[in-house]
Amino acid sequence: MAFINSFEKEGNYLFRHRGEIPVILFVLAIPVVFFTTTENISEQWLNFITWGAIFLSFLGFVIRAIAIATTPKGTSGRNTKEGQVAESLNTTGIYSVVRHPLYLGNYFMWIGIVIYTFNLSFVIIVTLAFWLYYERIMFAEERFLERKFGDSYMNWANRTSGFLPEFSSYVSNVVPFSFRSVLRREYSGILATVVGFAFIDDLRRYFETEEFILYTPWHYAVMVSLVLVIILRSLKHYTSVLQEEGRS
Repeated sequence: MAFINSFEKEGNYLFRHRGEIPVILFVLAIPVVFFTTTENISEQWLNFITWGAIFLSFLGFVIRAIAIATTPKGTSGRNTKEGQVAESLNTTGIYSVVRHPLYLGNYFMWIGIVIYTFNLSFVIIVTLAFWLYYERIMFAEERFLERKFGDSYMNWANRTSGFLPEFSSYVSNVVPFSFRSVLRREYSGILATVVGFAFIDDLRRYFETEEFILYTPWHYAVMVSLVLVIILRSLKHYTSVLQEEGRS
């Protein structure tokens, strides 16, 4: 099979299974945290790393939120679990700065959790693995868009960065920012991120003290996030409060 077809096939497969990434990271984090020592790192520096990790994850959420809140229904920024979907090409707003803002947001959200393990080697390995994984997915997605939109897609792709934002190329959104779209679609990502931080924190505490502490700041954050998820999910499925015309 030609490399171009192999990459596309692999990308489509990885796209359908991208939801399994958190599970893999959680499993890999167990031995990483177990063998990582922080004895030679000052408490002040650990606090700095912790807040830096939280900031990066929050930045990832903001990037995803901007993309989701300014994406019309049926555009190239909307996909399903099964495959690629696009009725029109999305080239304005954040999509005029970077072609794959959702994947960029994913990276920051998850690398923040990885940084919280305090293991630099793990951060580097996950970064490289993330790039290899999503490179295939982005390739398959772009092949789909190229076949569907032809020159329109190629003209936009040639002037827009794939993964590193170029703010000088910004073009205003065709639709206004919608906070309701963020509330309707991003609650599960918030919960997964908070659970990730809590999981790493629990592992470290257990390996250091051989005890499981129930009441920690991260556990409170998980409970708050869970309540928000229940509320937002209920509003999404049982009311029309979060529904909007022209939005997915």
